[in-house]
Amino acid sequence: MTAPEKTAPEKTQPLDTTAAEQLRTKVAEQLAASRARSTVLTDAVDETDLVAQHSPLMSPLVWDLAHIGSQEELWLVRDVGGREPLRPEIDGMYDAFQHSRASRVELPLLTPSETRAYVAQVREKALDVLSSSPLTGRPLEERGFAFGMIVQHEQQHDETMLATHQLRKGAPVLHAPEPPPGRPLPAREVLVPGGPFVMGTSTEPWALDNERPAHSRQVDAFWIDTAPVTNGGYLEFVEAGGYTDERWWSEAGWKHRVAAGLVAPQFWRRDGTGDWHRRRFGVVAPLRLDEPVVHVCAHEADAYAKWAGKRLPSEAEWEKAARHDPASGRSLRYPWGDDDPTPVRANLGQRHLQPAPVGAYPAGASPLGVEQLIGDVWEWTSSGWHPHPGFQVFPYAEYSEVFFGGDYRVLRGGSFGTDAAAIRGTFRNWDVPIRRQIFAGLRLARDATPAELDARGVA
Repeated sequence: MTAPEKTAPEKTQPLDTTAAEQLRTKVAEQLAASRARSTVLTDAVDETDLVAQHSPLMSPLVWDLAHIGSQEELWLVRDVGGREPLRPEIDGMYDAFQHSRASRVELPLLTPSETRAYVAQVREKALDVLSSSPLTGRPLEERGFAFGMIVQHEQQHDETMLATHQLRKGAPVLHAPEPPPGRPLPAREVLVPGGPFVMGTSTEPWALDNERPAHSRQVDAFWIDTAPVTNGGYLEFVEAGGYTDERWWSEAGWKHRVAAGLVAPQFWRRDGTGDWHRRRFGVVAPLRLDEPVVHVCAHEADAYAKWAGKRLPSEAEWEKAARHDPASGRSLRYPWGDDDPTPVRANLGQRHLQPAPVGAYPAGASPLGVEQLIGDVWEWTSSGWHPHPGFQVFPYAEYSEVFFGGDYRVLRGGSFGTDAAAIRGTFRNWDVPIRRQIFAGLRLARDATPAELDARGVA
């Protein structure tokens, strides 16, 4: 729902005619791309699957699609455009805060055909609003922020619908080519120098409120692995009895492991010969050892890290490893620089429907040599979900503020199911530490010892 605008991207110079038209074109293309993906995910199954609840953790796919349209109507058609409501009677039904995911299947939802007609009507109105918006002036319209927010919202729900497809039982309905091959990395870990760096952003036009503002953060020197933990690495933990040894688990983690009966990452299964397989979007295949492990919760990530003699990086450490350029001293938009993601830099947008093998994206490496920080798997950090210093709500508290504190844990970097429009070096995700259906893995870090720093001549 809309709320008073409290803060926003920094005001910039008004757009000239050419710049405004270029931005309109970009917005229209991003809106079309997000809708095309939503269509693929919902047209892939029949009406029975669309209205079914495939897991109590997830909404019916048809609810997600109508919710996408409802938010687009609220923000672009009604708020930015000032137009009359199209379907005001359904506002509450598609408000994520009024109904839990488990209960949404019981609501009198729009049918699949009604939902498709509704989102198409909303999109027609939204594009009409886009054609007349100055894309500057009012904070919500500055540099197309509201349109960018809706693009990201739809792409985020597309990733959620992709996770629902993973939980769905039945024959495969989604298909994609294999990712590029991996390669051996030059080093297992790299040293990230200590000192301050700029965390967050005040200039990224479509950054969300929890990414703001830019601020200086002091981080001590530490080591970080150049790649996420692989299936092969994690399998060693499983085979060594990691799930039955309480030493590696936190008190809360062990309690959850026992209650949930965890014995391996979600969707892993051992066959009659003792070999491990994994199920992915309806396909069961042998476990690929060089892929980043996925579908582990934060408790599993913590336990593995302790077993391996390391730890998870803090959120600030992760962002410094991903953005800090020692040569210039500045923070980059992405690990590879300031240019947008491309298919040779990162595995995004469900292009491959799986994490790519380690070493598959050398063009996406950070200046320090850390790879696959963007895409492939969300990476659990050790940090709780808190605002940056100077945080202000924009444009509504229910996106970030109401979740701060509590049991939430920060994840960074995006996954193969995250679209390029919905990820950047400052983007922050969060979830409860028991969550496994999301496309989450981990990367390890460790403290740098004084002896190691002395040997390298580092203060």
